[in-house]
Amino acid sequence: MNSKHITSRRAFLRWSLGASALVGLTAACGSTARPAAPANTSAPVATNATNMTAPTAELPVTKPTFVATTASLAATPTCHDGDDDPTPAQTEGPYYTPSTPAKTNFVEPGMTGTRMALSGFVLTTGCKPVAKALLDLWHCDADGTYDNTGYRLRGHFFTDENGYYNVETIMPGIYPGRTRHFHIKVQAPNQPVLTTQLYFPNEPQNASDGIFRQECLMDITENADSSKTGAFNFVISE
Repeated sequence: MNSKHITSRRAFLRWSLGASALVGLTAACGSTARPAAPANTSAPVATNATNMTAPTAELPVTKPTFVATTASLAATPTCHDGDDDPTPAQTEGPYYTPSTPAKTNFVEPGMTGTRMALSGFVLTTGCKPVAKALLDLWHCDADGTYDNTGYRLRGHFFTDENGYYNVETIMPGIYPGRTRHFHIKVQAPNQPVLTTQLYFPNEPQNASDGIFRQECLMDITENADSSKTGAFNFVISE
């Protein structure tokens, strides 16, 4: 996607969402978000390292208590330019753990760090929402340490019928040699797995990180209670 598309898409989407929208969008990866939480449905399907099983049901979703949800927006995002480039694939890294538990709230009692809500859509390159897409998220804690023996700050969840996801976690610390980032796998039902990473804007380490991709920057909003809201849409090939 060229810069003209990025600029026009960002302007159109922000105009169409209006001042009531709580989270922005990252146009280079086709991102946007809406504040309404996904509907509650039935039990989860677990994942594995090499072939994430396509879901047959959605998870109950925990709505973050520190993000307001008063706006009423369209169920699905609108695309200005008619299509979008797929979200770039990125390395899995050395710390992926398979068969993660199903959860949408990664915050545990006593956990330190800045609380953060991450939400958005999973879309096709034709800008169609992907229902029941499986997302598997993992990241380090506020001190830059990964849990490699359990499932702390690791878990999977699904998009709702509108392709929307919403998860509560903390802002990751900085792992030595890397910039601040999330790891995530995304899979539409019965389709290949996209493995990628998400990044934070205005991080000094972005410029020196050899893996960093500008297209995978989240839009970040600072909330009044010092928590953060991140928005990102994943675009997968049809």
